[in-house]
This record gives sequence, structure tokens and C-alpha cells, in this order.
Amino acid sequence: MTGEIFRDAWGIPHLRADGVRELARVQGRVTALDRAWQLEVERHRSQGTSASFLGADALPWDRFVRRARLDDTARRCFAELERRDPETAGWIRAYVDGVNEGLGEGAQRTPEFARTGLTPGPWEPWTPFGVWLGIHILFAGFPAKLWREQVVRHLGADAVGLFAADGPGTSGSNGWLVSGERTVTGQAVIAGDPHRFIEEPGVYQQIHLSCPEFDVVGLAVPGIPGIAHFGHTGTVAWAITNAMADYQDLYRERLRRTGAGVEALGPDGVWRRAVRHTEVVEIAGEEPVEVEVIETERGPVIIGGPEGLPDGVADLHVPHVPNVPHVPQEGSFEELPLAVALRYPPRVTADLGFSALLPLLRARSVADVDRAVELWAEPVNVVQAADTEGGLLHRVAGKVPVRSAANGIRPVPAWEPGHDWRGWHETPRGGLTDGVAAMANQRGVAAPLGVEFAPPHRADRITALLAEKAHWSAADMPAIHMDTHLASAAPLLDLLRSLDTRTPEAARVRRTLLDWDRRMDADSEAAAVYSAVRGAVVRRLAAHPAFAALSAPPAYPEVLLPWLALLPRIGFALEHLLRAEELYGIDRAGTVRAAVEEVAAERSAGPRHGTWGDTHRLAPWRALAGTAYDEPGLSGDHDCVLSTSAVPGLTDLSARGPSARYVWDLADREASLWVVPLGASGIPGSPHHRDQLPLWLGGELAPVVTDFTELEKESDV
Repeated sequence: MTGEIFRDAWGIPHLRADGVRELARVQGRVTALDRAWQLEVERHRSQGTSASFLGADALPWDRFVRRARLDDTARRCFAELERRDPETAGWIRAYVDGVNEGLGEGAQRTPEFARTGLTPGPWEPWTPFGVWLGIHILFAGFPAKLWREQVVRHLGADAVGLFAADGPGTSGSNGWLVSGERTVTGQAVIAGDPHRFIEEPGVYQQIHLSCPEFDVVGLAVPGIPGIAHFGHTGTVAWAITNAMADYQDLYRERLRRTGAGVEALGPDGVWRRAVRHTEVVEIAGEEPVEVEVIETERGPVIIGGPEGLPDGVADLHVPHVPNVPHVPQEGSFEELPLAVALRYPPRVTADLGFSALLPLLRARSVADVDRAVELWAEPVNVVQAADTEGGLLHRVAGKVPVRSAANGIRPVPAWEPGHDWRGWHETPRGGLTDGVAAMANQRGVAAPLGVEFAPPHRADRITALLAEKAHWSAADMPAIHMDTHLASAAPLLDLLRSLDTRTPEAARVRRTLLDWDRRMDADSEAAAVYSAVRGAVVRRLAAHPAFAALSAPPAYPEVLLPWLALLPRIGFALEHLLRAEELYGIDRAGTVRAAVEEVAAERSAGPRHGTWGDTHRLAPWRALAGTAYDEPGLSGDHDCVLSTSAVPGLTDLSARGPSARYVWDLADREASLWVVPLGASGIPGSPHHRDQLPLWLGGELAPVVTDFTELEKESDV
């Protein structure tokens, strides 16, 4: 035997090989067979070449990736790994070899290649690094610093807290660890669900990897070898959530052109040569465009250049800088044009933390997992683990730079001293309370490392649900996954309780909401009414003159605009805005009354009263529009444990939610459970393309099967 591919009833690949590198090759091959289109899209996105076959809509992303130098960072990270950890580098090479073996056959099975005329290109050893960077470069939400800059400039520093919330472009997760003292078996259970954009094919790949050194089941990221985030080796299991740490900085840069290129002003008042070159981005059906790539000592310039910021942001606030040496350029120092550079850890260290991947697969205990994640870098996660000997782990893993507090709030001036990076934070560790630890991106164990966190509602709700029983089993956990209680509805309902209404129709809307059980169930008419009123409140607040200066986002690159849009910001921070002691003279009670009257009038004029699921429907992202599915209605909402995010005031459609669910049982791995939103296959028309959707919708999970005698063999490879 060299390598074998088996499948279970859901088409999930179970792989067996003689050795670690051979197994990596088989993993790469099966991923290319099942997910060829997804792999090629991600490869091109990491290189900034996706517009070459997806067209002009992909140009903003390609331009950003080129300017942020993701591909060059990926190359650096692989070169450094090969120097420092040749075993892991060779293992990644084996995975890439497998991808290249399978891409041709995978592409022949997948209709998107024929539709676009795309021919799969070769993967390089650094391509997995680029894919990982492309997926996670916006994960920490550095564009929120641009938003805070706008808020401070127009409303003052005190206004920043009003809008503090889990931003519209970040990714979160639920996760909970129940120790053996709180389970029916006496062994721990770990469960949860990562929240990302729901993509087709999915962002997680259920997989089983077996060789003489280890036998692991888990959720892999297509394009990356091993199982980074969620895995079970039989004797130890682990899971992660986004720590919401702040580890990326933006620097306002002063740049000038010289006869030799571009120079940037440093914190010592000295102009130094910046790296500069031009790249060409090909666009399907259109003329190519040039992108100027500039990198200062702080990092790549992602906004603006020597001529300044784009139109509409040239007046970005720059405070007077005292004691700056003479600047040998015409005009005053304050008149020099601005640009913005991004500093992110892998660009500085040439390390993504991939040296943790093989030790995770080889882990037999919590101590092994702990040592492995000590090597982790990007992104920064909260890790939970448990083993069959009773070991438990709850900690943060990843690299967060030590620097001034100002760096975490807004872009800082590159020409001022005091904003440099001075080493790395020690990552915090946490414990359990009453045998339980819940993680849901709240201000918990990772609090010293972040600025903004998710509201505490999901974590508090998980903890409260787990307190309802003395002992839990793996089979009990899906009920927690599917909980729809919406605690963040309280401020709006509290205002509504004190209001009088002016029409009988509005009185009925008010009574419906005050009698509502606060559950965002798909079949709930009251949940639909709440969403309608909430949306009307959000739109009215966004239209208020107090926020007029924030209503039109600056002309930053398009990929950054979701963090700068006023309506989502108000929607996700609504409870803060409604509960603030004072809100710029806005009559919030009157705003809620007007919203209720608006919804009441619409309902009285409409043909029928719908439910939440009528409008709150799944909206998965596809790189290329394809088959039009009648997507299902969903229960849940942004702050529910069942976190199916809409954008209040803008749309009820849900593009983000549980991108997988898992239950890891340490008493019996065969009692573990998992599910993804659509299916194991990325090939439209495959029986396993969307066959898990009914399970996912209903809160059911498929059994984890690890006995190869119960699987169907597909091929030797």
C-alpha cells in the first residue's frame, strides 16, 4: 500500500497511506479531485490574478493583494520554513505534489473551468501559504481602524465606544469545552461552530487522515495540508475560535518621488528609500491595468501613494507633530501627501505558524497540543483541547506585537517615534468555571490582546444553557448549536415598552413584540416583525443629521468599504446606541415609535404577514454565478448562538453563519459528530455537493466514522 482513498455515506474522504509524506500527497490529490475549482480560485486570489478569468469585479481584490504583497509574503514564509523546519516544508511539498497530480482530473469534472476557459495552473510549494494569507488577511479587521479614524474625526474620541461591536467583515465562532465531571461518560466533550462566510464549495473540508504515526479526523481548509483548526486524534481533540486580537497596524506615511524612486519619512525625520515596482493585472474581456507596489520600512502601502490618498480622503486627520527635523521638500510638513501602509506579522517574521501542523496531527495529549500551538502565528485564536487522561486546555495562540495603545485604535503617523513593534505578547491562558469554558469571541481570555470584541450574548447564552443540566452527552450538543434566543433585542424592546402608539395597527405591532419570546425562529412571525422594526430604526438613525458626516465612506479601496459603511455599523452596534446616556440629541424613543408606525403601515397594506424565514434566507458566496438554487429560510441571527448573520437595515439575507458544526467526544471518537452547510464535494451535480444541507438546516450532524472496514474504497493512489 502507498495510498488509498475511501469514502463514507456522505462522500467524505478517508485517506490511508504508508507514511506522513505519502499521506500528505494523497490529501492534496483528493482535495484537487473534490475541490479543483475552489483551489484554483484561491490560488489566483492569493496571487492577485483572479480578474484574469472572473472579470473586472475581481479587480479590487487583485489590486489589494498585489499592494499588500501577499504572494511575496507567502514565498518568504515558505523559504524561512524550509530553512528552519525542513521536515514540515517537505511535507507541504508532498501535499502540493498531490494537488498538481489531481488538478487536471478534478478540472475535467468541474463545469466552471469550461465556462470560464480556465486551465489549472501549477501549484508551487508556497501556494498553501498564499491561500492561507488570502483567507485570513482581513480576518483581524484592520480596516476598523479606518472607521475609528472617521468616527474620531467627525464625532470625537468618545464616540468610538458607541460603535464597538463585532464588525461586519470579521469572522467569529462558538466553542465550548465540557470537562468530564460534567458529562455522562466522565470524559470531556468539545463542541462548536466556526462562523465564516458560507461559500460554495465550503471553507471547511471534513477529512480523515491515517498513517502509522497518527489517525486523525477533522475539518481541513482546502489548499492547506493537515488539520489546523478542529481535530480529534482519538486520545486528544482540539478546536479554536477567533480571539479577536489586534495584531495588524496601519501607518500614515509621508511619501515623495525622487529621481531614483520613492522615499518615505521615518520616525527619526530621515527620508529612506521605499521598495517600489509596477505590476500588471490582467482582466478578462478588458485592457490590463497597472498597479504600483510600494513598501516602506513599516510595510506595504495599501492606500494612496506619493501623490496622496484617493479623492475624498485627502483630509485624513493628521495632528501637528512637534520636534520633527527639517523636511527638505517644498511646502510645509503638514501639506505633504499621505498614504497608508499595512504592517502584519507574517510580513515581518516570514512565519505563518505552519510548524504547528504536523505536531497537531501527532498529538496524543493536551500537552502535545499546547506545545504545537505555541508555534502558531496567524491568525490569533483561542484554543480549547481535552484528552482521555483528563487534561484540559484553554488558551490563546498566535503572534500579537507589543506596541503603543494608539496603534490599536487608528492609523498612526509613521514619522512619529513610539509606534514601532517591540517584541510579542505572551499569550494568555484561561480556565474552566464549574467544569465549563465557553468561547464566542467575547471579551474573555484574549481581552488583553484586543480592542473590540463580540457582544457577550452568545457566550453568556451557551454558559447558561450548559448550566441547565448537571451532565451532558455528545448527542445533547446540537440543541445548543441551534439556540435562537436573541438577548440583544432587549434595548429596543425596553424602549418600546414605555411608548404609546398612535394607530391600532401600531398597537398590534407593539403588542406582538412585547409578547414575543425573543427567539429568531424561521417560522416566527414575531421575529419577522422585530427584524422589520429593527431595520427601520437602523435606517432612521443612519439618516439622522448627527451621522451625516459618516454616511458617505471615503474613497478607500473597495475591499475595505464594508468596514466603513454606516448602516451596518449602526445595525451591529444598535444596542450600544439605544442604551447610551445621550446620543447627540437624537430622540431614540421617537425613532422607535416612528419605526413601529412605519412597519405597521406596511403590514396593513401588504397581502400577508410573513415569517422570519421568508426573508432570512441562505445566500452563499460563489466565485462564479452558477445554478440558481431556491435557498432555504434560516433560523437565528447575528447575536444568537445560531449565528446566521443578516445586516440589519440593509438585508435579511444571510451570507455568514456556521461554516461547520462539530462535536468531539473524548470517551468514544465514533460518537463524535460533524456537518457542513452544503456537502463534501465542490462539483455541482455531484450527489455529495449539497446533501448535508438538510442536516445543517435541521440541527442534525452526521456520525464520524473511522473504521475503514465500514467505508467504501474508491481507489489506490
